[in-house]
Amino acid sequence: MSRTVSSWILSSARNSIALQGKGRWYSICIPNRNKIKWKLIFSKAHLFPAGSCNLDNTWSLQKAFRHTSTEEEHFSFQLSPSQINDILRAGELSHRTLDLTGKNANSVLRFESNQLASNSPMEDRRSAATCLQTAGMMFGVFDGHAGSACAQAVSERLLHYIAVSLMSRQALEEIELAVESMKPIRPILQWHKHPNDVEYREITSQYFENLRVYWQHLLDLDTEPGFTLEEAMVCAFKRLDSDISLEVQAPQESELMRNIALQVAFSGATACVAHVDGVHLHVANTGDCRAVLGVCEEDGTWSTLPLTRDHNACDEFEIRRLKREHPRSEEKTLFVNDRLLGILMPSRAFGDVQLKWSKELQHSVLENSCDVEALNIYQYVPPNYHTPPYLTAEPEVTYHKLRSKDKFLVIASDGLWEMLSNEKVVSLVAGHLAELNAQKPQLTFKKPVNLGYMHNLLLQRKSRGLANLDQNIATHLIRHAIGGNEYGEVEPEKLAAMLALPDDLARTYRDDITVTVVLFDSDTIGRCHGTG
Repeated sequence: MSRTVSSWILSSARNSIALQGKGRWYSICIPNRNKIKWKLIFSKAHLFPAGSCNLDNTWSLQKAFRHTSTEEEHFSFQLSPSQINDILRAGELSHRTLDLTGKNANSVLRFESNQLASNSPMEDRRSAATCLQTAGMMFGVFDGHAGSACAQAVSERLLHYIAVSLMSRQALEEIELAVESMKPIRPILQWHKHPNDVEYREITSQYFENLRVYWQHLLDLDTEPGFTLEEAMVCAFKRLDSDISLEVQAPQESELMRNIALQVAFSGATACVAHVDGVHLHVANTGDCRAVLGVCEEDGTWSTLPLTRDHNACDEFEIRRLKREHPRSEEKTLFVNDRLLGILMPSRAFGDVQLKWSKELQHSVLENSCDVEALNIYQYVPPNYHTPPYLTAEPEVTYHKLRSKDKFLVIASDGLWEMLSNEKVVSLVAGHLAELNAQKPQLTFKKPVNLGYMHNLLLQRKSRGLANLDQNIATHLIRHAIGGNEYGEVEPEKLAAMLALPDDLARTYRDDITVTVVLFDSDTIGRCHGTG
């Protein structure tokens, strides 16, 4: 272990100020004994009571190798290579699309995803699903702030809202009739989940009822053929955010459901969702998650095609939009220290009702709630809060018609993009795909196959170095994001130090990272264009 790397980080941990409010958390700066500390206004709260599902369990493997405090007597950054791999690979998820009939024009070959926590518990979430009653696949990345509650709820619900928005009137009538008759309904989505993915099981019935109210609303519109895909995504984003706001104002069946609704509404989440149907790719983005396309040009070089724009205080379009929506007298107070009203980095997000509701509504809801301080929810109205809402969940939707040279799509939370540029991410994915392909031995199976023959093939695979490569491309990106140097190489010492950072320090050096890489089938895309 490099003494330089470990000593510098440890010294920083014990002698300097750990800014717990880095990134997008709600925070205010308060003086305390001649030191500046950061106090979270809406902090990371445990969502589940004793005896129920605990989000901490999701990342127990990763935390097993992490210290809980920089004040531990025997503080060390030593991690073995196998421990490093265990941490990095704990959240891996992959899925390959299968078409046994040969009739399905699915342009998605496979997708690979991974997550690495910095916050405890992790605030990022992800979703992936195949649409069963419409066409296509959907992939979402959700970056929570002020806790994981909102990101959790949006990850469970948003894809359903989009799918329902895309269903025909006949299909909506069929599922409404089935519910009225208390008959089972055909699944709308086939989820592709990690075994550790958690759900709000206690509140699933309410989520379904509100989804039902939404499709009843769509039936009342009496329009056919319905929404375009862009309209469906915009409508789904806005309707879910509206439901989140209304649920916390409505009476709940139990204190648990009330607490969940409070935490969902008073925390927040940005979201980026891609819908792929044949050659048609739509990406809806709210906030500062990002989607980037990797393009292989005719000469073999790689280029990047960003499909989203970061919605934050650094974006001129967002600054102009908010200035148009609020009086000129507020121009100088809309953004303070590169944060919306001085407290929030993204300028679009789900939840965050404290930047959408009036002061009176906030006070009424919190005053009539049980011990909200136990949920780490506090009423805080920022200075110059005059004309809400200041925040919206309305997404920007980008359409792109896939070409044979479009090889993959990377969707990730800003924890990745803070560490790696768009170009670097595309280069790493392209290089890793080439390396995997080059090192993959051309295996010819002799019949009959016995154990000795298979053992020799495994030795051959290991000798070529394939076993040492990350098989999951998202893991490869995360490894480089936190352990890479300016030369594009992974430094083992830096990687070990970043993974061993204790809970009270990790957030200072890196954010939660969630990555999903969608790989496209160029042959299928070519056939859809009539050229393959």
